[in-house]
Amino acid sequence: MKYTIGEHFDGCYEGTSVLINKLGIRDDRELEELESVITTMKITQLIEEGYDGSFTADHYCDINRFIMGDIYNWAGTVRTVPLAKKGTSFHSPENLGRDLGRLFDYLNSQNCFFGLSHDEFAENTADFYSDLNLLHPFREGNGRSQRVLITQLVSRAGHSIDFSRCDKDLLMIATISAAQGVNDYLRQFFLSEIK
Repeated sequence: MKYTIGEHFDGCYEGTSVLINKLGIRDDRELEELESVITTMKITQLIEEGYDGSFTADHYCDINRFIMGDIYNWAGTVRTVPLAKKGTSFHSPENLGRDLGRLFDYLNSQNCFFGLSHDEFAENTADFYSDLNLLHPFREGNGRSQRVLITQLVSRAGHSIDFSRCDKDLLMIATISAAQGVNDYLRQFFLSEIK
């Protein structure tokens, strides 16, 4: 489902809601299909490689750049337009970069939740996932970037999660509920999916 971006269509082909892309595709469905193929390959590569660096806002931007960079010139950069989707309005573009940095500062101040019990780790990860989702810093690829980052975080903590085997509808419902202030479903999702 496409984002709602208000009355302006910055970064879209004139008269459309199709994002200007490196492939020159002007059809929503065609772009969505090709984007899915490309990003699936990129996500698989990132997850297979693993990650042993720091969890920072820059690293998160690098994930988005790697996943979306073959498609969009702006991949990995913080968005400059307001976004909403399925009734959720995401963080306004003002101070978005600053607040993204603060969220990762918080993650690191908590030692990336390492050393916690399984349940504490899962619950803290769910809350971080929810906060990151509300920021939605990129014009496209936010969910995919989040899942890669969380997979890396979970793996580094000695656990595992496989989003490709998760119930995507359940995750979406839990994420929407969390955006409305109810984190219980998202916490339950991570409690059951983190092994």
